[in-house]
Amino acid sequence: MDSNGMSSGYADIIREIEKLKVEKEEIENRISKLEAQLDRKPDETAHLEASQCCSNVQTVLDGHRSSSNGLTPEMIYRYSRHLLLPDFGVEAQLNLARSSILVIGAGGLGSPVALYLASCGVGCLGIVDDDVVELNNLHRQVIHAEAYVGKAKVKSAVAACRAINSLIKLVEHNESLRASNALDIISKYDIVVDATDNLPSRYMISDCCVLLDKPLISGAALGLEGQLTVYHHKGGPCYRCLFPTPPPTAACQRCSDSGVLGVVPGVIGCLQALEAIKVASGIGETLSGRMLIFDALSSRIRIVKIRGRSLQCVACGENAELTQQKFRSFDYECFTQSPMSDRVISLSIFSTLVYESARISARLYKDKINEHEEHVLLDVRPAHHFRITAIPGSINLPLSVLVENISSIDSALKAAVPEASGEAASLYVVCRRGNDSQRAVECLRKNGFPLAKDIIGGLEAWSRDVDPSFPIY
Repeated sequence: MDSNGMSSGYADIIREIEKLKVEKEEIENRISKLEAQLDRKPDETAHLEASQCCSNVQTVLDGHRSSSNGLTPEMIYRYSRHLLLPDFGVEAQLNLARSSILVIGAGGLGSPVALYLASCGVGCLGIVDDDVVELNNLHRQVIHAEAYVGKAKVKSAVAACRAINSLIKLVEHNESLRASNALDIISKYDIVVDATDNLPSRYMISDCCVLLDKPLISGAALGLEGQLTVYHHKGGPCYRCLFPTPPPTAACQRCSDSGVLGVVPGVIGCLQALEAIKVASGIGETLSGRMLIFDALSSRIRIVKIRGRSLQCVACGENAELTQQKFRSFDYECFTQSPMSDRVISLSIFSTLVYESARISARLYKDKINEHEEHVLLDVRPAHHFRITAIPGSINLPLSVLVENISSIDSALKAAVPEASGEAASLYVVCRRGNDSQRAVECLRKNGFPLAKDIIGGLEAWSRDVDPSFPIY
């Protein structure tokens, strides 16, 4: 081997030794931090890691630097397909590596957002969610695996991201984002991605981003449609500019009630990740001031211009009334008349005086069946719900058409007992969770069926208390 070859090999060994020394130092620092966390509360640990992680992104880059362009050999190889793009290149990749992004929600939208941000090399990625992985969500929450069912979404999401890219910093926020903690959490990051699915969170996150002057990438997906935009970026509007007052509660639907085709939030989530990458890297034209609308059935995408920043907006207008103190005490659930949590809320429509006569438990209804009581079981769910599953012998009459078809109930009651018996059949009403059935009974009692009763808790109670093999959805 000639002298040049020996010199080259010697230099490679020296570089490898220096690289390993840096990695050794990082590992030792990480061990020290983990040991310190053993005596620290979980929420304090998350906030401290977020602060340290997001503020030390450049330090990590500097520690690994061995190329004149600021990228390490491993980063050049890993992100080479980015670097080959004339419109992206080294500068954009460095900007991405120096950025910190918070993804709020690790569900259908948050899954592709987190996966792509992790894989593309964002410097620090935080994920906020207080929920657990559920089997009936895996059709769209692609970041989670069956092995994580029942476990925290945040831990599952971070594990998946870490498996994709060990170079980036990941921070777990295993807690619900509320007005009381949002400022502290969001302030640690450069960019925020709203991947939630409820109205109060949308207002709260937007308000918080305005107060902290953070760009917000907001997406939504329901049924077969989705949309996204970028709020509070380069003079663009915030969420309140477009919606100063909340829409009616009836107009606010969720995936758990109305359903969603799994790929739809996947499409929107990917586009949210794209907007976050553009904002972080400083390339391209973002959707600030515009909204993308996706129709899965027709495979059409429309981009419409949205209302600009409102000078009268209470959050970002010229005379904005919102302050950090007001924000922390503001009740967003009361303001929107809807809950932040996606968990089922059981309504209680009947007064105490009529409660006993208007309702029956699933177990007591089962006793009526065993006693061979003549009755009609009216299922008031939509027809496509009825086709999913139903209690044998029930008849379907959706709540939406109950009044105009009330005569058919009278016919069913008469057919339930022999004419010669002279007895009257009982009338019971069931729905999915026991809310619509109460509304139906209230309607029936006003229209000539004073003895109608609803089954408390609906089909979910039937599955839980009577027949565990009965499918729930």
